[in-house]
Amino acid sequence: MSILYAGIDLAKNVFAVHGVNAAGAGELRQPKVSRAKLEGLIASLPPCVIGMEACSGAHHWARRFRAHGHTVRLMAPKFVAPYRMSGKQGKNDAADAMAICEAVQRPNMRFVPIKSEEQQSRLLVHRARQGFVEARTATINRIRGLLSEFGIVLPLKAEVVRREARNHLEDLPGYANTVIGDLLSEVAHLDERIGQYDVHIRTMARQCPLAQRLMQLTGVGETTSTALVAMVGNASDFDNGRQLAAWLGLVPAQYSSGGKTRLGRITKAGDAYIRSLLVLGARAVLNAATNKTDSLSRWALQLRERRGYWKAVIAIAAKNARMAWAVLTKGESFKLPT
Repeated sequence: MSILYAGIDLAKNVFAVHGVNAAGAGELRQPKVSRAKLEGLIASLPPCVIGMEACSGAHHWARRFRAHGHTVRLMAPKFVAPYRMSGKQGKNDAADAMAICEAVQRPNMRFVPIKSEEQQSRLLVHRARQGFVEARTATINRIRGLLSEFGIVLPLKAEVVRREARNHLEDLPGYANTVIGDLLSEVAHLDERIGQYDVHIRTMARQCPLAQRLMQLTGVGETTSTALVAMVGNASDFDNGRQLAAWLGLVPAQYSSGGKTRLGRITKAGDAYIRSLLVLGARAVLNAATNKTDSLSRWALQLRERRGYWKAVIAIAAKNARMAWAVLTKGESFKLPT
């Protein structure tokens, strides 16, 4: 078969494959391919360009298909949907595979960087740690809610909730004492887990030269630097820093027409975890800028005076994303602003 492009609709057990030749005619139509047979089918094809949506398992399959000599491209699902000929009313696996095959041929299509196994394993550390943090926050809020039933209303600060809940523990009747005690033990266990994963992140930061260079940026610490390296690698898939900032959702949404530019809030596209880390780092930069005289601090303070606190924070986060791209792509040749 003279297949040049192929689209695969990924799933857990049953996949759909659509391939076309140089003329765009369909050469391969397999609406139902089992998981056990998918790799064998792709291995039997001549080297071609394979398109897939960036979803669960996509990076694993991309690495496997690359090993068979294929060129693999991952795309965001929102970029594939417009190429489905049957629209929203005719969505099925075969139609999705055909749309993916069409989308991957577009010359201006934007593709998702394919992660290595090492990148994904490092990213798992961040995902697990964030899950423990969310579980700890939920448990602390549960303690606050249950204690309020007995007239004990506590503030939001986690350390105050821990302290006051322990202080009131002996005053609680019956099973309430048991429940709150168990929840406090769970919080202590989650604290221990989060501390262990902080050590893992610290170790990753020490062992990774790219993360070490990123940590030279103001507002970028061990967690942010290792998360960026795990997510984008050396950032070679981005042509410039603005593309990375846009990929992280730190640029304003546009609705411009007739020569009139209309800018809205940031798009919040991309990975929310890394974006939140950059925003938290930007808050630290802005809060500490008052006592500094470097160019970034002066610019941040002037921006806060002109546009307000939160717009200044987002602007600093976007600037850090652009500088992170420069650090990752230029390496030692990048000079930090003074």
